[in-house]
Amino acid sequence: MKTKKRHFTLSVVVSLVATAMALTSSTPAAVAAAGRQAVLTTARTAASQQTAPACAPDTTVQTDQGPVCGLVTNGVKSWLGVPYAAPPVDRLRWAPPEQHAPWTSTVEATERGAPCPQPAFLGAESTNEDCLKLNVAVPANAGTEPLAVMVEFHGGGFRLGASSDGTYLAGAGHVVHVSVDYRLGILGFMVNKSLSARSGNYALRDQQEALRWVHRNIAKFGGDPNNVTIYGASAGGSSVCAHTTSPVSKGLFQKGIAQSGEYNSLLDKDTTWQKQDCKSALPTLAEAEQTGDRFAAALGCGNATDVAACLRAVPVKTLLEKSGDGLGPDKGTLGPIVDGTILPLSPGEAFAKGRVNKVTLMHGVDRDEVQLLGANTPEEYEKLVKEQYGSLAPEVFKRYPINRFPAPSVFIAYRTIVADSNSVCPALLNDERLARYIPVYAFQVDNADAPPIFFLDKTKPNGSYHINEALFLAFPRADLSPNQQAFGTQLVTQWTGFAKTGDPTVDGAPYWSRFTRSHPSVMSLVPAGDSQLTEEISKQHNCDFWKKYAAFTR
Repeated sequence: MKTKKRHFTLSVVVSLVATAMALTSSTPAAVAAAGRQAVLTTARTAASQQTAPACAPDTTVQTDQGPVCGLVTNGVKSWLGVPYAAPPVDRLRWAPPEQHAPWTSTVEATERGAPCPQPAFLGAESTNEDCLKLNVAVPANAGTEPLAVMVEFHGGGFRLGASSDGTYLAGAGHVVHVSVDYRLGILGFMVNKSLSARSGNYALRDQQEALRWVHRNIAKFGGDPNNVTIYGASAGGSSVCAHTTSPVSKGLFQKGIAQSGEYNSLLDKDTTWQKQDCKSALPTLAEAEQTGDRFAAALGCGNATDVAACLRAVPVKTLLEKSGDGLGPDKGTLGPIVDGTILPLSPGEAFAKGRVNKVTLMHGVDRDEVQLLGANTPEEYEKLVKEQYGSLAPEVFKRYPINRFPAPSVFIAYRTIVADSNSVCPALLNDERLARYIPVYAFQVDNADAPPIFFLDKTKPNGSYHINEALFLAFPRADLSPNQQAFGTQLVTQWTGFAKTGDPTVDGAPYWSRFTRSHPSVMSLVPAGDSQLTEEISKQHNCDFWKKYAAFTR
């Protein structure tokens, strides 16, 4: 059975559209409306045909590695493809990131770096390991007061995606925006004893190295190194959860926004990606090392005299092909693990035990979250529920009878079950855990009329689908209805307002109180300025039932 394919593809669509827009100056409507092939062709063709533009006057900044110069477009200064670490090649493949060697000549940071190696997606593939680059965007009228800094980690299931174009959020929200490319898939998470005593989690290490770069350099771009907010959607949201618990990330940021970071199957029935989200019990180092031994053997390196050297000599394309989606006994590790250093515990367990950094979080999911191929007949509904929930199926059927839902009732019933079990209720549980120890502002995106993206079946009621809010933060949306335009303006105000002050209650946005045990308030984000707090999420989504089966509660 093929399920959940649309989860990570939706995460990657944001960066695909961002890339196409950045390269062609197109609107999101013009890029996305033409469909998937248009996005791919637009981005790929433009990248191959364009030459890097020259630097704009008065954009040279002296970083601690060397000088860089950038662009000025639509009232925003930007520096693209700035190295934040040495290329992770040769001995640095599957090694912690190291600082880049200094340079003396000015680097023209006027074009985006290559995405980190990843399998073909819509025909696109990257095999360039020299990818540890970031992009900085700053309002041209920034003034002399240091600005709040927002560092974005892209989504894509830790297997796909690329850094976004942050010029819109920087200009509209008057913040410094930093977007980061980090190692993905087998190159970002490979575990094998021959590599080091605690191998793996290289993607998270890359993100931490980018945050160190920000701490050392962002003041020279007009940012405040002591007011840093990390944020991201999907795997980006999962990254925020990881850094909230990682002792190595302590002091590297002050605030975080985790969007749709709960997405794995509640009962470990995933058929597209390994466990990796904010709620899951992640593999241990020992478990990942066993997986790594099998992967090394599958590559022909298992009995090599120098296993590490053999692995580092394997071509990138072969690594991507052999690791695939990571589902199988010899596919290697493609997601975070509990290694005792970067992650002493799975994030959900760390939340429950209070093993978290002292930061402030916004944390939430979308009402209708993970998009599946869906159920279209009563027979499909029964089959999918039994496959996904096993012995719990009778209880699930009792709580989600088809006749309770409007037509197409089968589709909506199954969509609701999956969202409640995998995302909505686990997110609420993590809110409860976190709120005992740090300030949390909880949200649920209830924008059921969000503009459809081309991966969704427009004949279906997709509801408030996975990370639909992300596009509002990435692009100006002149093509929207007045209600949706107001929604986009509100989101930018809340996200950037939180980054500036640590509180999303700012001018242009509704009152938003903290989530507490006595008042478990969740902001229901809807269009037209009608967002409001609710304490009814648990009852509406059967969360008392689903929480019993969450990791670290039994």
